[in-house]
Amino acid sequence: MMDESFRLTPLDVRRTEFGTAMRGYDKAAVDAFKERVADELEDLARKNQELESKARGFHEQLRAFREREKALNDALVSAQQLRAEMREQAEREGHLIIREAKADGERVVDEMRNEARRMTGEIEALDRARRAYVSQLRTLVERQLAELDTLAAVPPPAVLQAAHALNGTGDTPAAQPAVPPAPPAAPARGSRPASETPAWLNSVVKE
Repeated sequence: MMDESFRLTPLDVRRTEFGTAMRGYDKAAVDAFKERVADELEDLARKNQELESKARGFHEQLRAFREREKALNDALVSAQQLRAEMREQAEREGHLIIREAKADGERVVDEMRNEARRMTGEIEALDRARRAYVSQLRTLVERQLAELDTLAAVPPPAVLQAAHALNGTGDTPAAQPAVPPAPPAAPARGSRPASETPAWLNSVVKE
């Protein structure tokens, strides 16, 4: 097992000296081998430093990538949460708008119904007033017609005087010639019989 505290550097290889002995190694060959080992150690040390530097760079990049990935994951989670919140908010607002629209619609319908009932009441009141007016007008016209019929049945005053004179003396007075009976008056153009109701009244009454 190698001691991890022992580290051989190229300088250690170059400074190492070997003692001479009978039948020992060739000093020039050993020195050449030492130089080759030192050069190889220097090359390995340089490559090791480069690898360590690259490893540190890779670790930094990995740490940056992990931080960036964490930031992206956090942003993704935040976006998902925001989308869920926006969807919930939109659903709540949609339900609220629907409820308000229904309430407004019901309010408008109620107002229209109340207005229709009010207008119906006014129309019925106007119709009752019209019927009452027509009834009063008919009563007034019928009373006037009855009075006209009564006046039409009264004989003329001249005929009455002649009748009283005849009943008093039995003869026709000399000073007062007999008045011939008046011919029956011809009905005036457009006149009506005494008991007939005018056509315009009938039309008013029918209403």
